[in-house]
Amino acid sequence: MTAVSVRDVSVAFEAVRVFDGLSLDIEQGEFIVLLGPSGCGKSTLLNAVAGLLDVANGQIWIDGRNVTWEEPKDRGIAMVFQSYALYPRMSVRENMSFGLKMAKTPRAEIEKRVAKAADLLQITPLLDRRPDQLSGGQRQRVAIGRALVRDAAVFLFDEPLSNLDAKLRNELRVEIKRLHARLGKTTMIYVTHDQIEAMTLADRIVVMKEQKIQQIGSPDEIYRRPANLFVAGFVGSPQMNFIKGRLESTGEGLSFLAGDRHLPLSSYPFVTTPVPGQNVVLGVRPEHLEITGQGLWPGFKVDIVEPMGADTVIWCSDGTGSLQVRTTGSRRAAPGDNLTLHVDALQVSLFSAETGDRL
Repeated sequence: MTAVSVRDVSVAFEAVRVFDGLSLDIEQGEFIVLLGPSGCGKSTLLNAVAGLLDVANGQIWIDGRNVTWEEPKDRGIAMVFQSYALYPRMSVRENMSFGLKMAKTPRAEIEKRVAKAADLLQITPLLDRRPDQLSGGQRQRVAIGRALVRDAAVFLFDEPLSNLDAKLRNELRVEIKRLHARLGKTTMIYVTHDQIEAMTLADRIVVMKEQKIQQIGSPDEIYRRPANLFVAGFVGSPQMNFIKGRLESTGEGLSFLAGDRHLPLSSYPFVTTPVPGQNVVLGVRPEHLEITGQGLWPGFKVDIVEPMGADTVIWCSDGTGSLQVRTTGSRRAAPGDNLTLHVDALQVSLFSAETGDRL
């Protein structure tokens, strides 16, 4: 069952059109992440679903109802903002129950919902404290709890962890994942520019650029089969390596050629018909470059070594371009060392140099 349906929606600020006919369907119980750089329109889309922005054209449906012109409070949604926005003179309990009191919810029901949300978020011991007595992570838990007590069918998160330090972001990310699992069929739409949050939280990721959807898919699909050069470069850390070249027919069949480098493509799963002579960009993840004694690509020299504990990232160059190689933390390398690399055609991505689309 579709929980949220965005149908040919256009959003405009006076003469500036942000979206033009954008569509997106989200199934009940899904955790959807809107991922993209600043200014790509992900928060605008979330605010349109929430009813905080009017749409110029199109419709928004939530749980089978057309809510395009309904007020936010009537849409059956709950929202967690980037800012905690807690009332400083109220206790945690009062902050979480304030909206319910304004809606004239019975006191017994308020106490029941607050207790349940506090238990889920592990903040029961904090209910009588004020916000200034809490850490940043605890304040964000309270902000999430304030949304939880509404018992909504759809939860909207607008970069809720961006104001936290790295350690707290990691902790809260795990808590949000657990929360979604505990709530069962609750639908969540989460906005972030952080690809780690997107990859670890999402059932499906919606990658956006310049107010357009570039690709929708599972984290594995987005990572392993990016639809275009933007998605390939935006998702993944370290970033995917890109090598410019062309397709040529050789004695081994169709191959990728870049100077003296070549890669037979007989096993590559093309999604379009390849054209010999076509200019292309080959993308390969750092972990898919294997350091070996005998490989297709000899003649690389180590420039920089980045030890990262469990992994080591080695930057190497052949004089015409630089590549990142991700290997085990036990691998020893030093600047100046010579490397030979092996590349598997099943692990690369090919893109049109002209359009940037996957081949």
